[in-house]
Amino acid sequence: MSAPALTPKDMADIKTAAALKVDFVAVSFPKTGADMRQTRQLLHEAGSDALVIAKIERVEAIDNLQDILHATDGVMVARGDLAVEVGDAAVPALQKRIIRMAREANRFVITATQMMESMISSPVPTRAEVSDVANAVLDGTDAVMLSAETASGAYPVAAVEAMVRVCVAAESSHEVKVDAHFLDRTFTRIDQSIAMATLFTAVHMKVKAIAALTDSGSTALWMSRINSGVPIYALTPRSRTRYRVSIFRDVFPLITNFVAQDRDELLWQAEETLLAAGAVEEGDLIVLTIGEPIGLAGGTNTLKLVKVGEHRRPNV
Repeated sequence: MSAPALTPKDMADIKTAAALKVDFVAVSFPKTGADMRQTRQLLHEAGSDALVIAKIERVEAIDNLQDILHATDGVMVARGDLAVEVGDAAVPALQKRIIRMAREANRFVITATQMMESMISSPVPTRAEVSDVANAVLDGTDAVMLSAETASGAYPVAAVEAMVRVCVAAESSHEVKVDAHFLDRTFTRIDQSIAMATLFTAVHMKVKAIAALTDSGSTALWMSRINSGVPIYALTPRSRTRYRVSIFRDVFPLITNFVAQDRDELLWQAEETLLAAGAVEEGDLIVLTIGEPIGLAGGTNTLKLVKVGEHRRPNV
């Protein structure tokens, strides 16, 4: 395995990012997982727990994609530089492969570069651009990214609005096929098993929403890797977690201020948070996930089916 390719400037930029308390750090032109591991180590040494994103732009990154996925939190399909490396005709198939492998590895994916480039100077996108964005959504990407369209274009707001319309339309037409994802799977972690059981229950019980009471956001990430058609609400008291999970597909973060240490009280507070956000109504069936002992990161070990409004607030 080659030595990490980070330059002194890269290292200085990482320290600056840590000082700014950023939530994500994207690494350009990584060749192997070693680049991502070095980035994470430098961030930790600088006191940062920012999530790291590998921008897939090199042939070497394609060859070492599995290694990179193991070492990173998310990847970006940086199609401009990738096309220079592999040829433009190879990019669509690589995009699908990268997204599929990332989701299988429980990593989030950003698809970027020239998604609505004509809107730098035009108020409407081309049909080809609309199809490009829609296909990325149908492939399973977590996020789509604009560049010059909003950085220097004449119609930045219109570009964002157009992209939103396309994403919403594509998501609404996405066929839900969940059961096949649960076959031939072996889980070694309790919290990951709970996440999968929650999805299975949500789909077959036709619930209105999934609510994950989460400290780190991991349970919400795992559930978002499968297209269940059920919205996932990540209820967390941590602003950092709220910012992070906002990039996960189908996950909607809700900041909470849970103070109780009793499970029933916490579940009641979760219902109230969902009601206040307009996510559910009384009588809706929802699935809640929670960890005990309460407040322990990575400790999700319980799921509960709840009919909203059925139970009174517990005595505290």
